[in-house]
Amino acid sequence: EIHIKEPIEKEVNPHLLPGELLLCEASTVYKYMQEDGSNRGTYGKLVCTNFKISFLDDDSASDDNEPQFKNKIVGENDITLQCVDQIYGVYDEKKKLLTGQLRKYPEKLIIYCKDLRVFNFCLRYTKEEEVKRIVSGIVHHSQTPKLLKRLFLFSYASAAPNNTDGRNQTVMFETLEDWRDELERTKGNVKYKAVTTNEGYRVSEKLPLYFVVPICISEENILKYEGRGIPIWCWSCHNGAALLKMSTFPKEQDDSTSQMQKAFLDGIYKTISKPPYELLKLDDLSSSLPSLQDIQTAYTRFKQLFLIDNSTDFWATDVKWFSLLESTNWLEIIRRVLKKAIEVAECLEIQHTNVLLIEESATDLCCVISSLVQVMMDSYSRTKSGFQSLIQKEWVIGGHGFLDRCNHLHKSEKEEAPVFLLLLNCVWQLVQQYPPAFEFTETYLTVLSDSLYVPIFSTFFFNSQHQRDTNKSGESLKTQSGPFRFLTVWDWAVQFDSKAQAFLNNPLYAEKPKPDKSQRKTARFKHQRQLSLPLTQAKPSTKRGFFREETDHLIKNILGKRIGKFINSADEPPNSLREFYDSWHSKPVDYHGLLLPRIDGPEIKVWAQRYLRWIPEAQLHGGGTIATAAKILDLMEEVQSLQVKMDEEHSQAVSGDIHSVPMLRNSARLSSLFPFALLQRQSVKPALPTSTWKDLEDEDDLVKRDDEFVDLSGDML
Repeated sequence: EIHIKEPIEKEVNPHLLPGELLLCEASTVYKYMQEDGSNRGTYGKLVCTNFKISFLDDDSASDDNEPQFKNKIVGENDITLQCVDQIYGVYDEKKKLLTGQLRKYPEKLIIYCKDLRVFNFCLRYTKEEEVKRIVSGIVHHSQTPKLLKRLFLFSYASAAPNNTDGRNQTVMFETLEDWRDELERTKGNVKYKAVTTNEGYRVSEKLPLYFVVPICISEENILKYEGRGIPIWCWSCHNGAALLKMSTFPKEQDDSTSQMQKAFLDGIYKTISKPPYELLKLDDLSSSLPSLQDIQTAYTRFKQLFLIDNSTDFWATDVKWFSLLESTNWLEIIRRVLKKAIEVAECLEIQHTNVLLIEESATDLCCVISSLVQVMMDSYSRTKSGFQSLIQKEWVIGGHGFLDRCNHLHKSEKEEAPVFLLLLNCVWQLVQQYPPAFEFTETYLTVLSDSLYVPIFSTFFFNSQHQRDTNKSGESLKTQSGPFRFLTVWDWAVQFDSKAQAFLNNPLYAEKPKPDKSQRKTARFKHQRQLSLPLTQAKPSTKRGFFREETDHLIKNILGKRIGKFINSADEPPNSLREFYDSWHSKPVDYHGLLLPRIDGPEIKVWAQRYLRWIPEAQLHGGGTIATAAKILDLMEEVQSLQVKMDEEHSQAVSGDIHSVPMLRNSARLSSLFPFALLQRQSVKPALPTSTWKDLEDEDDLVKRDDEFVDLSGDML
C-alpha cells in the first residue's frame, strides 16, 4: 500500500534566479519521503534548469513549512548540478548507474549528492515522454563534460545585479597592498618582500599576480624557472621563523638540466639558511603524507557509509560501524595531517626554524598544512574574517585547482580529490576540541563545505587567479559589455538572512581578554575546558580508552589496534615532538595562543553534523550539543539581563548580543543535528532480528551504548 498525498492541481512554478533557464520538467513524479518500507511520500513536479534539479510539491508554494535555517539560493528540495555525485536508475528492482545515452528509461531515479543527501523519485505514474526528457536531461546536464563558460556562474554574473561589496572585512589578497599589510601584521617585512614580478602573468600563469619571497631572492631567479624552485612566503611566527612553500622541478629531466637545477636550489637554500642565526628545515609532503589518490580513495569509501538508501540499510551497517569506519582510512589520514601540522608548529615555535614545504605544484597538501599551522598558531585565523582571509590567501589566490579537484566540469576523475574538504575536516577537529577559541561554529564549516557546489560564487570555481582574470571579460546583459562581476562566497547575506547567519557565529567565543582582566579570564577558561570535555583527563593519557574504562573488553578488541597506531607505530614521533605535545597538553589552554589538536587514537572523530545530518536514524531528539548550547544561551541571557538592571547606562551595548541565536528556544524539540535536520523527520528503530544481537552476546556493552555508536561527534554529555 502506498500512502500518498493527492497529486497537486494548482500549478507550481520553480523559483528561477537571474540567468536561470528551465530546460525540462516532468509532472506527477512521486518523491519518497523516507525509504523505510512504507513508501510514504508526495507527488510533485521534477524540473531541471541550467543551475539545479528541483522537486516542487504543493508545500513549495507556501511559506508555512519553511525550515528555520533556510538557504536563499538552494532550497531543501534543490540540488545544484555541481552537487550531483551519482545517478542510479532502478529497473525491475535492480540499481544501475546512469551515464551518457540511455536506451531504456528507469521506473525509479536515485540521486546521490556530494553534500550526502539522497533523493528517491518514482516515475511509474509519469508520462513516458516526460520520463525520457527529464531523465536524459538530468543525466546530460549533471554528468557529462562541459566547457568552463557553460557554468551557471557566467549566466548568473551576466544577468544578476551586483549591488553587494562582498568583502565583509575579508582580505582578498588581490592587490600588492593586501600582501604588504599581511607582512606588517605578522612582522615578516624584515626578511621578506612582496613582488610584482608576475604582473601580466609573465612569470607563470599558475602563480598569483603578487606574492611574497625572501628579500635576497632576485627577479632574475624568479623568472629563471617560471617560479619553480622559489620559496614563497606563507606566514611568519612571532619569533621571526617563517613558513614557506615551494613547487618542485619536473622529475623527468636529463642529467645536465638536473645538475643545473640542483645547483640553483643549493644557492636558494643558502640565502635562507644561515646557521646558527637562520635555520631551514625542508619537508617534502609527497613523501611524508598520503598521495592525492589515497585521499580520494579513502573519502570515496568513507562517504558511502552516509549515503543511506533506506532505514534497513542504516541499522544493518550500525552493528559493524566501527570496523567499516576503520577500513575507510579517512580518519587516519586526518590524524596524519594534524600530526604533520604539529611537527611544523614545533619547528617554528620551539626550534625557531624556518620550514619550507615542498610539493610538485605547492597548491594541494601545501595549502592544507600551511592553513592548519596558521589556524593553530595565529588566533587571528580563528576569527571569521581571519579564517576567510586565510582561505583567500592560501587557496583561492594561492592557486588551488578547485575546478579540477572538485571535478566541476566532469573533465577527468583522475584529477579529483577532496583536498579542501580535508582541511575543513581537520579544522573541525580543532573547533570541537576547543570551541571558545573560534569565532565561527561547526555550522559555519558545514555551510562552507556546501558552498563548494553553488556556482554563483567565483571563489571555488577556478583553478587559479589567472584563469579567473582571463574569463572575467564577457557580454553582460545589463551593461551590454564589460567584465563579469562575480560574487564571493564570503558575502553570507546572499545565502542567508541575518537570523540564519547568527548560527555561523559562536556566542561562546572567548574574546581576547583586556590586560586588567587577564587573570580572572584565564582561570575561567581552564574551568571551561574541563567542563566541555568531561570524558577527557586534563593531561591526556596516551593509553586512554574510547569511552570510559581503560580495561574495557570491547574497546581492547575493537579499537585497541587503532589507539596503538599513534603510540606504538613505526612512525612514532621523535622524543622532542612527543615532549612538546605532552608538555602543551599538560598546561591550561590559552585560547588566543598556540592550539594543538589531540590526535591520540579515538580523539579524531567523525564530523557528525556534516555527515549524519540527512539521516533521521542518527538524530538525538532534544539532545546533543545543541541542547547544551541552548541551556548555556539561556543562562547567558539571564546574566546579561541582570547586568542591564545593574548598569542601566550600558544597557544597549550589553543587550546587543542577547538574542544572538534566536532559534534555540525550546531545546527539547530540537534534534542533535539542528539546524540542518528538520523537526518533522522522525524515525523509529526497527525490531532487529534476535540473531543479530545473539552474535554480540559477549559484548553486552555494545547494546547499552547504542547512542554512543550513533553520536560520533561526542555530542552526548
